[in-house]
Amino acid sequence: MSNEIAVNWQQDRAFAPSPEFVANANANDPDIYTRANADPQAWWESWAEQLDWIQKWDTVLEWNAPHSKWFVGGKLNVSANCVDRHALGVRRDKRAIVWEGEPGDQRILTFGELHTEVQKFANVLKGLGVEKGERVVLYMPMIPEAAIAMLACTRIGAVHSIVFGGFSAESLKERTNDCGAKVILTADGYWRRGNIVPLKATTDEAVEGCPTVEKVVVLNRLGDKISITMQEGRDIWWGDLVAQASAECTPEPMDSEDPLFILYTSGSTGKPKGILHTTSGYLTGTMATSKLVFDLQEDDLYWCSADVGWVTGHSYVVYGPLANGATIFMYEGSPDWGTEGKGGARDRFWEMIERHKITILYTAPTLIRACMKWGEEHPNSHDLSSLRLLGSVGEPINPEAWLWYHENIGKGRCPIVDTWWQTETGAIMITPLPGIVTTKPGSATRPFPGIQADIVDEKGNSLPDGQKGILVIRQPWPSMLRTLWGNDERYQQVYWSKFEGIYFPGDGAVRDADGNFWLLGRVDDIMLVAGHNISTMEMESTLVEHPAVAEAAVIGKAHDVKGQAPVAFVIIREHLAPAPGDTAGAQKLRDELKKWVGEKLGAICRPDDVILSADLPKTRSGKIMRRLLRDVAEGRVLGDTTTLADPVVVASLKEKYSSEEN
Repeated sequence: MSNEIAVNWQQDRAFAPSPEFVANANANDPDIYTRANADPQAWWESWAEQLDWIQKWDTVLEWNAPHSKWFVGGKLNVSANCVDRHALGVRRDKRAIVWEGEPGDQRILTFGELHTEVQKFANVLKGLGVEKGERVVLYMPMIPEAAIAMLACTRIGAVHSIVFGGFSAESLKERTNDCGAKVILTADGYWRRGNIVPLKATTDEAVEGCPTVEKVVVLNRLGDKISITMQEGRDIWWGDLVAQASAECTPEPMDSEDPLFILYTSGSTGKPKGILHTTSGYLTGTMATSKLVFDLQEDDLYWCSADVGWVTGHSYVVYGPLANGATIFMYEGSPDWGTEGKGGARDRFWEMIERHKITILYTAPTLIRACMKWGEEHPNSHDLSSLRLLGSVGEPINPEAWLWYHENIGKGRCPIVDTWWQTETGAIMITPLPGIVTTKPGSATRPFPGIQADIVDEKGNSLPDGQKGILVIRQPWPSMLRTLWGNDERYQQVYWSKFEGIYFPGDGAVRDADGNFWLLGRVDDIMLVAGHNISTMEMESTLVEHPAVAEAAVIGKAHDVKGQAPVAFVIIREHLAPAPGDTAGAQKLRDELKKWVGEKLGAICRPDDVILSADLPKTRSGKIMRRLLRDVAEGRVLGDTTTLADPVVVASLKEKYSSEEN
């Protein structure tokens, strides 16, 4: 299994939910699995009925593999379900969003206030000429306006596409052009580790190559801390538009299958994939999973620490929790940056949990592993007794990190929901229900009720417990992606060609004797870096664009904090290669290539290591053997080299890597 993550799936440590938690849980009847799996369509219909519909559906599901339509004939509006039905009812004065910026500034929006702001910004978009079905790109900080803009788009039927604020101008340009966006929403910048990230400057660079963009709306986040250029006729200040906007905007009736958003994720062929999610099925899936997985109660303050630029932020910062009328917490900055503007505040998360009395924390194993390195004294110096539930997302969590999280953050009393899902699935697919399931450190446990997951061999045959194989989903589910934007052929090829009529997510897994699923990592050439899918092909293509690089191979090296870290093996063009023994020149070139990738694709893609090589290990057919490169980078005993054109290459690479590392 390629990129397999080592987990001790045979370990027998188990943690049952406490009787106190079970007594008040939203889901505490084990028969829920039997009922949902016996009739999945009736199960999902029961959740859809909890939404406010403008017109009810005629048919629950139309399934023509690999295309699904859910709640066919129905009409509703997402913003009305996430905001209006709470703001116009008993939750009007309930907190909807509690926000804190990295410097320590804070804001609170009630559902009533959120209702007003969403309607105003919906009218702003209308005033810019945005119509139903047209695309709007968000390149925003982690601030309330990001959620407001998302909901405003849904109110008028515009399709939003969020580009993570840490991505480069090149990435923003590529995604904007692919979806043909008419408007970009951004800010002057935002705070990260005490530094300013200049979003507007990056946007300006991107928009030079975006012919469809007519307007750029700019939020003043940093005041006078940064100077930006506003292009007359194109750039408009956010605040000026909102000040003139009406606070009344009737929600647009949207067909169940109308597009809701496009979110780009890395693809193994290099070009990012535009994942298309539609309206009612996505909202149904995120509402149901939010309520049951996080056991949302009326007085919870729920914190999902993901950025809205990722699908976790879409589903479990904004849409799922707000559809349930929950109060969400948002934070702008780094987990180790203090409110006094000083670095090294490794207790920032725990201090905010104590001060705001946060009850649910949903975060990534990357953060948990970093906190493990920093030491227990940081969480132990704060009162975390408000917490009642913990969650993990983004990648498989190793048992040691799970136990540290359980003992030092949950203090041994908070259930942990370790969740598996994808941008493509829209909502959580494998997870414990905290009031029912006995958890095991490192296992995502069971498929969510109504999800038909299985583990199969290369021919699609179900495997018995204990045998490692390929994770698949056998039946459609409401929140599944509908296609790839502008490329249905690629959608079918990537997700449905390996096994006919069965969804292939690209992950390996094993199921233990108790029926628990253990995720083993990617089976293709996608790296999972700090919980984010990064395409090796995209990085290799970028490296080869550098004038000095003739060929490149990128692999994910195991990393104890990030899960995987990119390592690039590159062949330098002879006339540009440093002279033998020129260590300073070689180091300068390595640093230049790291910077090149970071600027082209974003800092998260910056390689941890760049190895300058005279050759790469290839099969006789010319295919680069990345498995062997991974063995070299991780210091393992080399695997089978019998198919190599020149086995000496691997040995020399291993020697070179060791010398450069030391």
